[in-house]
Parts: sequence; structure tokens; C-alpha cells
Amino acid sequence: MKNIRNFCIIAHIDHGKSTLADRLLEFTKTISDRDMQAQVLDDMDLEREKGITIKSHAIQMDYTAKNGEKYTFNLIDTPGHVDFSYEVSRALAACEGALLLVDAAQGIQAQTISNLYLALENDLEIIPVINKIDMPGAMIEEVKDQIIDLIGVKDEEILLASGKAGIGIEEILEAIVTRIPAPKGSNDAPLQALIFDSVFNSFRGIIAYFRVFNGTIKKGDKIRFVNTGEEYEADEVGILKLGLEPKKEVKTGDVGYIITGIKSAKEVKVGDTITLANNPTTESIVGFQEVKPMVFAGIFPVVTEDFEELRECMDKLQLNDASLTYELETSQALGFGFRCGFLGMLHMEIIQERLEREFNQTVITTVPNVGFIAHTTREGVINVNNPSEMPDPTKLERIEEPFIRAQIITKPEYIGNIMTLCLGKRGILLNQSYLTTTRVELIFELPLTEIVFDFYDKLKSQTRGYASFDYSPIGFRDSDIVKMDILLNGDKVDALSALIHRSRAQDFGRKLCEKLKDLLPRQQFLIAIQAAIGAKIVARENISAMRKDVTAKCYGGDISRKRKLLEKQKEGKKRMRQIGNVEVPQEAFLAVLKLDD
Repeated sequence: MKNIRNFCIIAHIDHGKSTLADRLLEFTKTISDRDMQAQVLDDMDLEREKGITIKSHAIQMDYTAKNGEKYTFNLIDTPGHVDFSYEVSRALAACEGALLLVDAAQGIQAQTISNLYLALENDLEIIPVINKIDMPGAMIEEVKDQIIDLIGVKDEEILLASGKAGIGIEEILEAIVTRIPAPKGSNDAPLQALIFDSVFNSFRGIIAYFRVFNGTIKKGDKIRFVNTGEEYEADEVGILKLGLEPKKEVKTGDVGYIITGIKSAKEVKVGDTITLANNPTTESIVGFQEVKPMVFAGIFPVVTEDFEELRECMDKLQLNDASLTYELETSQALGFGFRCGFLGMLHMEIIQERLEREFNQTVITTVPNVGFIAHTTREGVINVNNPSEMPDPTKLERIEEPFIRAQIITKPEYIGNIMTLCLGKRGILLNQSYLTTTRVELIFELPLTEIVFDFYDKLKSQTRGYASFDYSPIGFRDSDIVKMDILLNGDKVDALSALIHRSRAQDFGRKLCEKLKDLLPRQQFLIAIQAAIGAKIVARENISAMRKDVTAKCYGGDISRKRKLLEKQKEGKKRMRQIGNVEVPQEAFLAVLKLDD
């Protein structure tokens, strides 16, 4: 056990985490040249294209150190994006040390800091590494100063490397041997193992990845998941190389996988503890949480007949991604579909992309919104994840909305722009501090509703891409949230309803009506587009009727002949308006997502 090292790599998006992992695997000859490709641990096309890690991976390497001893390294890769911070926290809990990777050209950014704090909470040994030192824009000394200010290490403890060029890889491996402590624990104690990830295999069912803290797990053991209370038999256990490598047993300090034939992703929860059914541990590993969705949106098939097919696709997706939640929903405008819960906007975007790529499903997504808590006079407390669930205003006592603590790191010249943006989004500035002369950290409290739409895009454009953003939820607070409906000729279009703060409703309603006026096709009758809060109309636009020239066939002649035709047309228009249907094209639903301030 003294020759095992469990570590992960923490970094902001695009700081070269996957490339460095490639070099480590190459140097330790874990992967043959034939199998080697860029970002080898990112096995989804989407991950390669976007340059982000969506699903965390684990892989075992064997390394012979300069002192001649052989060591086993378990690299537990982590996703970099803020939406997946719970998965990151569980992966960190399975390690004893972490490589803190900082891009030499970009310096420390928001997610570097938030992931670093997560690592420090788990008492991990931090090895700072400055990556991309061979780039023309590398600011090695400045970045060193930033790291020293942040974690108080000595100058000589900071390693310099380049993942692409393969510089400094051996020094990193030696530092892992000397600086990261070996796992503690006992093989004889009752089994205690932490699940930090799970994947779905269509032949074998759910494969859970775990790290053993105490005890030994053998093939054929009867095991129990502590938080769900379910018991299973270990059909196969083993270690993780590039593929799965079966073993008879996995001991304390090791990272491995277990196959029990489970077919439902809901039964395996990340962060759960595995123990033996006949000799259970008395305490589970701390930090387990149920993953809670933060953003909700409706997903509907473009053609209503494809609903059953979409249901199958959602089932398959959920097997691969247990944090996706969905339930049936019907909409008058869009037919049958699903109300889905996502961890954040990136998660929602990834699910949409995967539906299109992996399952060939083109879907319509309604306006994303967050979950509110409504306190009513009669029915008590109701969770509102959908505008249609909003209780009647007469029965409503108060409503609470989720708030987040946002951390933004940027250059000093953009402070004004960020202040304007965040205060316009109902933000409260908590703190402003200079990390260095060229980096400032701003801490805001913001309602989650305000950042769901386009906050991140606006932040990037206001700061020319120089701001990095990270957030964590801080609970619910009372707020003046109202439901805004869109009416077309007096009929509500439920898919365009939104829950919004009263101060923003009128402005939002006006913009939405103007946008719909451009997008809805003209009819032969007048269409009134209205935005309403309850019975009060807050905005209105008219789409004038297309005029059909009914008098074209009258050459000259008596005026009363023409008037008679026009009167007849007027009657028809009146009747048409009463029974006429307004078709809402798909672009109209997408337009709501792209409302510019």
C-alpha cells in the first residue's frame, strides 16, 4: 500500500488538463503508441470538439521511480465545468493529492480557485504546475507570484511543464511519488469504499467506479450500498487500465470498478459508500448528497409522432447520466414532451447535442427556468419547476427563489462593465479584492434566474473574453416572482409562459411581443400579441391582416357593387378571427432564448 498514489488534476477549462494526462500515460507506457490519440481519456466526440471533460475518468499507471521502486498511480480525472462540481468533489474525496494546473498565458482563473478550495477542504496535498511554458505569451514569473499568493508555496515547489511538448513530465511523476502521501487504512477493517463515478454498458449494466478506504472487496462478495440500502452480488471486480481489467480482489487504497448487473442508473448514486452485507461498516464516507437539478426546461419532439422514440432516447441518456431528471409534460402548443431537470446551462446544451448526435432526435426546448418554492395559504409549500405549476396569486403567500454566490475574476479595466451587468441582474456586490495588480476578484450574490439565460455570453462579450466565472448555490430567499403569459388573440400559449421578477416583467414582455411580431406569419385577420401578468396586460403588438383585393374583378361600374364586396369581406374577416388558428413556428420558441437586452 505504501507504493500507491491516488491523485487528480484540477484546472480551469482549457488549461491543458487532458493533454497533460496524455503525456503522463505516454511516459509511463500505460498506452501503446497504436492506441494513443489526443485527449485519450475524453472518449465522447462532444468532449473533443468543445475541449472540455464532461464525464470523469480514472486510469491506473505503473511507474518506476528514480529510487528503483515500482509505484502504482491512480489518476482520477475530473470534469472542469462548474455544472459538475459535485462530481469533482467526489473525485477529490477519492484522492490524497492533486496537481493544480495553471496556464502560463492565462494565469489563475475562477474555476482553478473554486476547485482548489474543494481540494483543500478534502485535505489534499497540492502540487502546483505551470503548464504551456513553451507558448509565446507565457508569463511564467507573474503566474508563479499568483500561485505563491494563493496557496503560499515556495518558488522551487512550483513545477514548470508543457503538456504538448512533453516538457517536465518526469519531474511531475517524481513529485507525485515524493509529495503525495500513500493511502491510509487497513485491509482487515470492514469494507468501506466510495463510489465516485458510474458508467453504463449495454451488455453489463451499470459499472460503478470506487476507491477502497478500508477492507477488501472480492469477486462474489455480497455487498450493500449504504445510502440506498440495496444489496447486490459482486459479479466482477477489477482495476481500471484503458479498459477494464478483472481481478480476484481490490484492496485498501486501490481504485477499481464493480459490476453487479444493475440496470437502473438511479440505484447507483455518486458519493455512496459500498460495504459488505455480512460485515458492514458502522460509518459511511461523509459528503454524500443527492444531486439536485438547478435548471428546468421542457423538451418536445418537433413531430408529435416521435414522442415514444424520444422517451426511449431519454431513458438511454439517463443510464449514462444519472444527474438528468425528467417527467412527462403536455403542452397545448407543442403536444407531449418531457420536463427535464439539468445541473446547469452547459448540462442542458450537452443533453440537447447528445440527443441530436447519438439518437438523431431534433427537439424543441422551451424557455429554461429555475425551481422556486411557493408558500400557499391552503396547500402549504409547493415546488414550482414549471410556469404551469404556479399557484393562483390569490392563494399565494410568498415565493422564494434560489440565489447563488458568483465569483468573477477579471482585469481591472473591466470592473465597470461587470458591475453594470451584475447590478442590472439584481446582484449584490459582497467583495472586491486584487489578487495581483492585473487580476481582480469580484464576489456577487445573484438570483439564479438571472444567470440562466445569457449571463455567461454577456460577461464574455463585456470583458472581451477576459473574465472567468464560477458559482455555488447559497439557498432560497423571498422574492417578487410573477408568471407572465403570452396571449395570441386572447389564447394563452403555454410554452411561451415564463416566471420572472416583477421589476423585469414589463420590459421582458415588451421585447418578447416585438420579437414575436417579426416571427409569426401574417394571416388574413388581425393578430393581437399580448403579454399579461394575471389579468393585467403589460405589453401589446398587432400583426395587421393581409389584404386580399376583392374588388380587383370589378372594372369601373357602380360604387355600391364594390362596397357590397368589401362589406362581405369584413364579415368574413370577423368570423375568421373568431375561429382562426395562429400557428406558432419553431423559431418563435427559440427566439425567446435569444432575447437581447
